[in-house]
Amino acid sequence: MKTILLSVGKTDNPLFSQITEEFSRRIGHYVPFEMQIISDIKNTKNLSEKEQKKQEGEKLLKWLQATDLVVLLDDKGKQYSSVEFAGYVEKKSLSGGRRLVFVVGGAYGFSQEVRERANETVSLSRMTFTHQMVRLIFVEQLYRAMTILHNEPYHHE
Repeated sequence: MKTILLSVGKTDNPLFSQITEEFSRRIGHYVPFEMQIISDIKNTKNLSEKEQKKQEGEKLLKWLQATDLVVLLDDKGKQYSSVEFAGYVEKKSLSGGRRLVFVVGGAYGFSQEVRERANETVSLSRMTFTHQMVRLIFVEQLYRAMTILHNEPYHHE
């Protein structure tokens, strides 16, 4: 199963980009992986929070396929330890779908339509992070999950 990180907005900081790309490359040794960036909405100063989420949601929904297993990354989702997350990823990977898509929303989160399309919601933390940090934290945790599943010495308990 291909694993995808779908995110709204580009990473501006080259340090975040470099580290995120390094972990993405490492993940590719274990599973097919890609990151897809949905461009930011333009002229957000003239949009309400609800309208901004709606427009971002429309872009996200256009990108998703009907058979995708969609997991929102949201601070209100279910939390896992790294070992539990590895088991979660393994279970989802064996579920028979073609694509496992983890989604990072915009600054205000997800529209109701995106929430309704999602199969599940996972939290990386109850704390709030920038989207650049979420991408980095997620790819590190996905890489960690892969090393746990392959009994490699990256993770320590």
